[in-house]
Amino acid sequence: VAEPLLKELTHRLSFMRNVGLEYLSLGRAMATLSGGEAQRIRLASQLGSGLVGVTYVLDEPSIGLHPRDNERLLGTLRSLQRRGNTVLVVEHDEATICAADTVIELGPGSGAQGGEIMFQGSVPELLRADTLTARYLRGDASISLPDERREPQGWLTLHNVTTNNLRGIDCRFPLGVLTCVTGVSGSGKSSLVVDTLYKHLAIGLGQRVDQPGTIAGLSYSEGARPVERIVAIDQTPIGRTPRSNPATYTKVFDEIRTIFAMTPDARKRGYKPGRFSFNVRGGRCEACGGDGQIRVEMHFLPDVYVTCDVCKGRRYNHETLDVRYKGLNIAEVLDLPVQQARAFFENYPVLERRLAVLEEVGLEYLRLGQPATTLSGGERQRAAIARAILLEPRVLLADEPTGNLDQRTGDSVAELLLELNRTLGMTLVIVTHNREMAGTLGRCLELRSGELYEEMRTRAAGAGAV
Repeated sequence: VAEPLLKELTHRLSFMRNVGLEYLSLGRAMATLSGGEAQRIRLASQLGSGLVGVTYVLDEPSIGLHPRDNERLLGTLRSLQRRGNTVLVVEHDEATICAADTVIELGPGSGAQGGEIMFQGSVPELLRADTLTARYLRGDASISLPDERREPQGWLTLHNVTTNNLRGIDCRFPLGVLTCVTGVSGSGKSSLVVDTLYKHLAIGLGQRVDQPGTIAGLSYSEGARPVERIVAIDQTPIGRTPRSNPATYTKVFDEIRTIFAMTPDARKRGYKPGRFSFNVRGGRCEACGGDGQIRVEMHFLPDVYVTCDVCKGRRYNHETLDVRYKGLNIAEVLDLPVQQARAFFENYPVLERRLAVLEEVGLEYLRLGQPATTLSGGERQRAAIARAILLEPRVLLADEPTGNLDQRTGDSVAELLLELNRTLGMTLVIVTHNREMAGTLGRCLELRSGELYEEMRTRAAGAGAV
């Protein structure tokens, strides 16, 4: 009676092993899985479906994966293809690009500067091409290693960490320098940095957190300055509705509304900053509730959004749009790209500084009011980095900050983080599999199967490889 059930059971478990998840217990809660583990479970479920003639579309499947796990990912994708399926992958990972049968490169830039096919063909043909991706693959372009390394300004130690699969480790983090935490997927990196280090430091600062990691204690070395402000960057979306945009997310919109409220027309009419918000009644278009779009429910199909007939997508009523600053109304300002907006508000240092940070992380082409739902994964990640920088924390924790980013953009983010470390003396702890980024950091911790495998210091000489 049990034979066919056991056959099906072992068959399904084999898919989990094929994608490198043999160490997971079957009762493990999904909320405790890393991004790479959750990604591979979804792939395992598709392997088990046995479908043929299907087109699979994967967006950044390598995020959260160590280079070792990338080999298993590529093997899984190949097995889907060998069954007669078509596999389309959106990816920046070098190994995945080189394993493809056909490569399509879009460019030349981001946002409005992109949208063109720069190359289409095989990998050998790509390596002979003169495109941005080809230059990085050939090694013609790369991130430069720093000439000098900073010395720690003290140490912070977590004692007997047993969060998730961490096995009672004691881990020291240097203060005032950049630290890279790396290791294969599922080894406990996010458990150590996000669930334990961040949450216990946040508790010490009086913040509320959910389910902090399990430790015996936290201590500072003699003379070390305790952490006063901490910010963490993870893969959480910056907004789930059209109301959220780069301006609101980075608090730029607060400054813009104040500027409009100070104009002669606004003072004459008695308009306050709230009049220029599309989230409250008064100045917004009530037909669409300030969204600029109206959602049409399609019942058994995905909802459709159509432009509001009353405000034509501008979000505000006519009275609010009559108020202008330097010839532009609030809707026209929200339609400005970051680079133009920075020049437009150059007389306001606080606002100009916020826009400068968005430009430094490579988002100069984004419109201030562009809905967060239309941003790519890389754009959302860089917006999160910009917001974290503007908070000027003493400690900045980042979980895969170069995920979703191509080589050029990843380099700019790595250089920005290095500059923050040099100029502000900020403590940065970064979870990453990016080999180039790990090579630029001053200190590296590697985890293996829940244990602190090795503690390494990179060298400035030579390739500086970890």
